[in-house]
Amino acid sequence: MAAAARNFQDRETDPARTARPIRGTDVHRDADGAGQRVAGQGGPAGVDQEFLALERELTVLLRRARASQGEMAREVHPDLESSAYGLLIRLEELGGQRATALAAYIGVGKATMSRQLRALEELGLIAREPDPADGRAWLVTLTDEGRHRVGTVREARRARYVSQLAHWNRREVAELARLLHELNGVVERS
Repeated sequence: MAAAARNFQDRETDPARTARPIRGTDVHRDADGAGQRVAGQGGPAGVDQEFLALERELTVLLRRARASQGEMAREVHPDLESSAYGLLIRLEELGGQRATALAAYIGVGKATMSRQLRALEELGLIAREPDPADGRAWLVTLTDEGRHRVGTVREARRARYVSQLAHWNRREVAELARLLHELNGVVERS
């Protein structure tokens, strides 16, 4: 993540690394500084340029998010699969959850969820306890160790965001968070 932060800062301060329009195309620079030409004003006929730009930027954001999630997972525990990091975040935010609720939230089947939970349990990051509302069911919760490790990684990530976006107005940060929340809601309902 440190490399991504440096690249972000370099892009902001180094004019040679910023995206520049080139007649009818945009050049988008990725974290490695490589340029990729994408459709701009001269793009496919009948296609809204705003939605092409949205698709492009979301693709870059999601690629970086996947890489970042893997790094954060390894910071929590070297043997943690990146896909399991989201489970830990969900448990930190909501507390005890049933495995079926976690599977539905993440969008995986019961077998996949069972395997991921077993691995997290073996790493000492989660525990299972009886559901007080239904004695036949179990709740998955973070252990004290899991809560500590996840909290430490999330705090470091928040600090990186604060550093990377220090030049942004707080209202802009809040607006970005609001728009992303709205987008996530639309996607979730689809």
